[in-house]
Amino acid sequence: MKRLTLHAVGVTRVVPPHKYPLTYDPTNVFARILRGEIPAKVLHDDEHCMAFYDVTPQAPTHFLVIPKRAIATLSDATTADESLLGHLLVTAANVAKQLGVAEDGSRIVINNGAGAGQTVFHLHVHVLAGRDLAWPPG
Repeated sequence: MKRLTLHAVGVTRVVPPHKYPLTYDPTNVFARILRGEIPAKVLHDDEHCMAFYDVTPQAPTHFLVIPKRAIATLSDATTADESLLGHLLVTAANVAKQLGVAEDGSRIVINNGAGAGQTVFHLHVHVLAGRDLAWPPG
């Protein structure tokens, strides 16, 4: 087992090794947002995905795009999800344009698994913009 520090939320926990696919937890916060059980500042909503502002923004503009399909991590996606994955990225770009941040650039991030910093196990795309973003990240 390895120790993982989640800097964004100031939590350190032991992360057990796991194999994919993960068992999807329908009580995760994003599933609850999709069901309307938790409010969100929604930017986009269609039959395949939803985009909304991140509640703990890491940049002046920070929103998430999540699929409506229950997929825990990117590693859990299959070839049947190829069109959906493309839709998530196109939606991210379109919402960035609508918010007026596309022209100056944005960072698109998918954390894949606990070791990469994923804390909600419902696949999601982060879009960060509005400030200079250093490389390498983290």
